[in-house]
Amino acid sequence: MTTESVMRAPQRAARVAPSVLVGIGAFTAVGIYVLMSSVGLGLWTSLGPGPGLFPFAMGAVLALMAASWLVQELRHPSEAPAGVDRGLVIAVVLSLAILASVMDLLGFQLSMFLFLMYHLKLRSRRSWVSSLIIALAGSVGAFYAFNYGLNVALPVSAFPLLNTIGL
Repeated sequence: MTTESVMRAPQRAARVAPSVLVGIGAFTAVGIYVLMSSVGLGLWTSLGPGPGLFPFAMGAVLALMAASWLVQELRHPSEAPAGVDRGLVIAVVLSLAILASVMDLLGFQLSMFLFLMYHLKLRSRRSWVSSLIIALAGSVGAFYAFNYGLNVALPVSAFPLLNTIGL
């Protein structure tokens, strides 16, 4: 084989890593599921947007992002990841499981505040001021935005003492 024949040989198509395809497929499946489920809730009512409109939009965004990711990977496949930080994955999964299990007991505001402080201060090592501001905005701000702005009830604490102080 001469160097000229090697240069004229067609380039082999780069392969997309199977783990990336699994991720793209998972995002696509969740997006399509949310799209189909939200239609049953009703997209529009006589008064305006229905309860399914926001989930429908988020499902569409998720499906479109998965399609965009697939196109991007087909054009320029990424390298296979060198390794996964198992500690980070375990910390996120466990903290989400704990968050889900204590939310009805402690309420949205306190449990989300603790969850965010754990990830911001302990895991990411942000400053105290930055962690507190983001955690308060993410917990108290989101609670008031959903409860009073969108009229979507989020869980409140099961403890009467915490309820009296607004948690």
